[in-house]
Amino acid sequence: MYPQDFGLTETQRDIKAMAAEFVDTEIAPHARAWDRAEQVDPVIVKRLGELGFLGLTVPEQYGGVDADMLSYTLVTEELGRGDSSVRGIVSVSLGLVTKTIAAHGSEEQKQQWLPQLVSGDALGCFALTEPGTGSDAGSLATRAVRSGGDWVIDGSKMFITNGTWAKVALTFARTDEGVTAFLVPTDTPGFTATEIHGKLGLRGQATAELTYDSVRVPDSTRLGQVEKGMGIALGALSRGRVSVAAGAVGVAQAALDAAVRYSTERTQFGRPIASFQLVQELLADSAVDVRASRLLTHQVARIADAGAGPKEYAVDASVAKYHASETAVRVSNNCLQVFGGYGYIDEYPLGKYVRDARVLTLYEGTSQVQKLIIGRALTGVNAMV
Repeated sequence: MYPQDFGLTETQRDIKAMAAEFVDTEIAPHARAWDRAEQVDPVIVKRLGELGFLGLTVPEQYGGVDADMLSYTLVTEELGRGDSSVRGIVSVSLGLVTKTIAAHGSEEQKQQWLPQLVSGDALGCFALTEPGTGSDAGSLATRAVRSGGDWVIDGSKMFITNGTWAKVALTFARTDEGVTAFLVPTDTPGFTATEIHGKLGLRGQATAELTYDSVRVPDSTRLGQVEKGMGIALGALSRGRVSVAAGAVGVAQAALDAAVRYSTERTQFGRPIASFQLVQELLADSAVDVRASRLLTHQVARIADAGAGPKEYAVDASVAKYHASETAVRVSNNCLQVFGGYGYIDEYPLGKYVRDARVLTLYEGTSQVQKLIIGRALTGVNAMV
């Protein structure tokens, strides 16, 4: 038990313990093989659903689990500790898609999608980023045009997690009135998903480019009001940044745990390298960073559990995401240094931690974007225009 576990409820500790056991028995032993194969075993999705990890915070009437935001962050931290690729499946399908449908969907949409998503019978993907539009999400070029009672969508999306596995793509497109959100079934004619290989990290995760070639969907697939899509997207990203922060803490904790073990086992000059002051400095600095990031992440979750909405905790989510993602990079790099040359080969886990950590500073808002969000909150001046 980490010191930060004190103050958790018995239920929260039980959920974390269940997640930790699942990670240790069903994820961590396979993470290296999945990384090499560039694919997580699809069976893991159903297991995530069976354990309730794809339904955390979703109303029980749709098959979800009555849990708070802090419990969700505890689970995503443990998943990040085991394999960031698996954590990403949950963060996107549950954190960005399922929770957004629960918050903004019609009753028909909730009945159609939530039971499938929380059970693991279906996954969702969050189709916002485009080949030419990353941080400047408001300038997206994908278009949706009215055609009778339908919409016809044309465009493309890039770097979409779960893209080739998803049954529904939460798609953001520009309409005459403004950006609008749609729940596009991925078996709709004209929709194609092409997996992206050769990634630096998150190799086991299905990341794809999506193409919409005159994809026709009924108006009943529209999520929320016309032209309200960007607000829906930003709210989802605020929630998503909490889970990314938690996952980053998990990566950093895994790297630290591995380095501490190795430093007590590896000997040089006739004694364990843990006895060298500069090795202890690397470990101590890493431990402080991990604890700080965990506390920042838990703080956002507690704010949400106190009743705040995504808009109200958006800045706190940016603070946690920025600090935790940069911590994951710094800590995994420091801990690789403890391993020396052995950290550079994939028989040991540190190389994977370094590679998986790096993308955390990029997606769901780069570190630079997080700084601008924080700076705007401090000064009242928007530096992003």
